[in-house]
Amino acid sequence: MTHEMLTKARANAEQVGAANVEFRLGEIEHLPIGDNTADVVISNCVINLVPDKEQVYREAFRVLKPGGRLAIADVVNTAPLPPDLAVDPALLCGCVAGAATARQIEDWLASAGFIDVRITVKAGSRDLVATWAPGHGIENYVASANIEGCKRS
Repeated sequence: MTHEMLTKARANAEQVGAANVEFRLGEIEHLPIGDNTADVVISNCVINLVPDKEQVYREAFRVLKPGGRLAIADVVNTAPLPPDLAVDPALLCGCVAGAATARQIEDWLASAGFIDVRITVKAGSRDLVATWAPGHGIENYVASANIEGCKRS
């Protein structure tokens, strides 16, 4: 996050009267929050930008209270990207080239300690994904997914 993003997020929360949220400047691999503090960790298509995704899931587990939940919307690999697409800067910035497989994510979540892990690939996302890089066929390699897990109570 940038300072400008924090300002906008805080203004949006105030505008809708959301008093139960907090926004902090930090890195997703090293969250600026204490152990066992958060009820829910959410993310929307950011984890694919991080080289050490496994650290992100360990960090999410660390900050969650017992019984806390993880809820992520992101892109997962459904087939290996061809080499030219895997290094495409636009696809890297667009969270596509950095996508992991659902199996990798399940393993990382389990290794971090999460239970009740569910990764739901949205088969209907194919048409939308195709619009992210028209003519590249990325819809054959990635799909949108919901990623969920819980920290044991």
